[in-house]
Amino acid sequence: MASASRDGTPGPRRSGGKPRTSSRVNAASGKVRLNNAKPAKRQHRPPEDRAEGEFVGSAGAPEDPYNPSGTRLQKVLAAAGVASRRGAEELIAAGRVSVDGVVVTEQGMRVDPRQVIVRVDGVRVLIDEDMTYLALNKPAGYHSTMADDQGRPCIGDLVAERVMAGQRLFHVGRLDAETEGLLLLTNDGDLAHRLMHPSFEVPKTYLATVRGEVPRSLSRHVREGIELDDGLVHVDEFVPLQVWDGSSLVRITLHEGRNRIVRRLMDHLGHSVTRLVRTDVGPIHLGDQRPGSIRALGRDEIGALYKAVGL
Repeated sequence: MASASRDGTPGPRRSGGKPRTSSRVNAASGKVRLNNAKPAKRQHRPPEDRAEGEFVGSAGAPEDPYNPSGTRLQKVLAAAGVASRRGAEELIAAGRVSVDGVVVTEQGMRVDPRQVIVRVDGVRVLIDEDMTYLALNKPAGYHSTMADDQGRPCIGDLVAERVMAGQRLFHVGRLDAETEGLLLLTNDGDLAHRLMHPSFEVPKTYLATVRGEVPRSLSRHVREGIELDDGLVHVDEFVPLQVWDGSSLVRITLHEGRNRIVRRLMDHLGHSVTRLVRTDVGPIHLGDQRPGSIRALGRDEIGALYKAVGL
């Protein structure tokens, strides 16, 4: 019997109803991907933790962890904060994930996370934990990484106390080192995946201080689309706000996530950026949050994020 692939088309199945390894997942990236897994306190499951009537093989684990009514393994890993769902797929393809001692390389494996032991790189991961949702005002000069091998300032430095206290966090997208402003941090891999995926078109708003006087007439031209060397840029909003001493302040909203997209756009228009601050990510606003500070998102804000990405 055929199964549905990620694009909805039928695909081959192994005996037992399990889908084959997906060739579209980059296993090479999975081999070098950072493992954000937080080790579980108990690395082994005692017999009393097993479900009543659960069949146990000679190795002390269920004979077959596949559960057709369970949750996809990549989603389980994402919910545990190991990586984004796409990143979890790469870890699986690279052979770094095991379920009840069996290495899984196929995509779409379904398991009951309450009844199996999931390990990444041989370490059992904590499946059930409280979700964390934070807003960081990233200062200029900090790199969007949790650790920097060159010793440069990074956002991991700003949340070091939380990480040392046992919280596992990863950043939703990134800002280049010179850009300031709103960066979301969470251990909710499913939400992070959707917020970063271009198909959900989550808008992001920036305040750009640029060289030269930007005329209001430029707004219409920009909203029609600007062709850069890597394709057309679609801008949702482009509003010149202020002009002073040969500089301008412009508010720009777009849902593109390409590298340094705002800076490259303004360079193309002949107005290089001297300061760039991201003020909004979807429904979340930076407000008057001071640089370097972190705040927990409220329940309404979390709900608005879920609504924005259809969760």
